[in-house]
Amino acid sequence: AYWYPLYAFVRHRGYGADEAQDLTQSFFARILETDGLATADPERGRFRSYLLGAMKHFLANEWHRARALKRGGGRALIDLDALAPEARYALEPAYSDDPDASFDRVWAREITGRARATLHAEWEARGKGEVFAGLEGSLAGTEPARAETAARLGMTEGAVKAAVHRLRKRYRDLVRGEIAETVRDAADVDREMRHLVAALRDG
Repeated sequence: AYWYPLYAFVRHRGYGADEAQDLTQSFFARILETDGLATADPERGRFRSYLLGAMKHFLANEWHRARALKRGGGRALIDLDALAPEARYALEPAYSDDPDASFDRVWAREITGRARATLHAEWEARGKGEVFAGLEGSLAGTEPARAETAARLGMTEGAVKAAVHRLRKRYRDLVRGEIAETVRDAADVDREMRHLVAALRDG
């Protein structure tokens, strides 16, 4: 969940695509090799903030060495669902004067994207992929008129309304679940949810 947000953060700091991939891979390799996550103290802040701070520290200490390495640095790349990161980064704003805010926006999109993918898979498994496709816009507030959706899906407007309600509730639950994996308690989840909404709104 954090690979691409950190990659985008490094790119926003001015590093090129290959170098950013090297640095992001090396950062996670270092974290895993040294058991760096053991130092993430829930009492001292959120996991998102911890990782961002750790990456800043890593960049400050490793940039000179990373520049001297060829891509990959002799290590096998760690596949953390980082498919075509540069293709995704190409969709980001060309320049950001606040890499921290950019990290938060990308993090928020990654969290919601993972929740949406899980939701889609759940509806597909129930044989309702077509219904999901027709209602998915409601998650972002861009759904067409209910009457139009009902006619297209062969449902009543009441059934569409109920389905949208269930879809949105499950989506919120999945987003909270994604966040809950990285925080200490329910209060932290609520704070991170508010931060996520703010990051998406500002983006």
